Amino acid sequence: MSFKVSISGILLITWLSACNSPEPIANSASLSSLSQLSAVRLNFRYEADVPAPEQQAASNIEERNAAVQAHFDQNRPQEILDRTLTSPDKKFIAAVYHRVNDVGSEYRLDMYDANGGLLRRVTPDNLAVHFPDTIQWAPNSTSVAFVGMFRAGQEEGTQVPLPPDVVANANANVDVNSNEQTTAAPPPTIADAAPVIAFRTEQIYICNADGTELKPITQSEGRIYFYYVWSPDSAMLAALVATSPEWASMQGQAQLKKELFVPAGRPRIVERNGRERLLDDAMTQVRPVWSPDSSKVAAAFDTQVRVYDANGTTPTQAAIPLRNQLLLSSQAYDRQLEQQAAAENTVVNDNSQQPANTSAPAASSLPDPTKLVSFNPIVTLQWPSDDILYFQTGYVKQFDNPAENRSSYLRWHRLIFSPQPTQQPAR
Repeated sequence: MSFKVSISGILLITWLSACNSPEPIANSASLSSLSQLSAVRLNFRYEADVPAPEQQAASNIEERNAAVQAHFDQNRPQEILDRTLTSPDKKFIAAVYHRVNDVGSEYRLDMYDANGGLLRRVTPDNLAVHFPDTIQWAPNSTSVAFVGMFRAGQEEGTQVPLPPDVVANANANVDVNSNEQTTAAPPPTIADAAPVIAFRTEQIYICNADGTELKPITQSEGRIYFYYVWSPDSAMLAALVATSPEWASMQGQAQLKKELFVPAGRPRIVERNGRERLLDDAMTQVRPVWSPDSSKVAAAFDTQVRVYDANGTTPTQAAIPLRNQLLLSSQAYDRQLEQQAAAENTVVNDNSQQPANTSAPAASSLPDPTKLVSFNPIVTLQWPSDDILYFQTGYVKQFDNPAENRSSYLRWHRLIFSPQPTQQPAR
């Protein structure tokens, strides 16, 4: 729901949230890090139209590792390698592939060592990997997470044996804690995919870096977990989740509009032990992000940013409504664009040229959003440092035909966090 809130109203909401919080009042001066502050104890400062944040570290997804591709070419003619993902410590390579007779959009996962030697088949034959673009290594390289569900057309418990050459080649094993190859024979189960329960909707699975101990950490039949991101400390994941009926409805609407299907979901935190916490009932297409200290998660809903505590027995959340600030900065941005356009089309002398005024004029009412071309929802979040959260607004439309894709007025803004002032006890 969209509505107008005055600046004073926003400040009042923030102040009331802090006063009504069940958390004890902390002495801000004694805090060494914002991680020690609950979400409702954060102050923020909005800065509009800032330079884009520095590019984050390159993804660990490469098209195909050459050594792994050579192993497939020589030994696995009925299986096609789709991509490989190298662990951050460079010791292991997750291979995403499919068989020639597999159903489209269903994949499999095996684990290789850094030299391209097969360690283990990770996924049993009844489990299909979905959404391969979202497969993620934990930052500490101890685990890999992926989404899987029951494979179409398979019987419960069926298992396809490995080719003889794969079993033979599996004798070159790699120690999890070393880059050096060992000559010791691998465990008897090294070539086997451990049996695991599979569900009828997409769930999150994790396994160890060497492909062992595969398990589902979500077991919510009827929910679809379609996006997830590890916390920087590798302790848990933030995910987006939708129900099966919601998924079908969103997919149907996208097909009617001939748009690329981009699902929306509710943000959740999922721990390694399977404990799960719903962060919000609202749905969003914007992918949640972690604070670098792993203490908080941020999500975006239209023109609002929400910050959630990830830890603690009484976690809090803070809503930061940015509609008014974005309206005013969009008004200034539009005026700057108009001045630039006028300058390009009009011959003026040096004395008449004035710098663009990007500050919002004093006004008793907010500008009409329908008349502002640069006023758009939040589409991306980045949290590069504990005290700075970047967010991008813009108009983005993606269609089945990529030639029809549209994006415009992509603008970066940021929130600067600081502790709220300590409340002194009344005398």
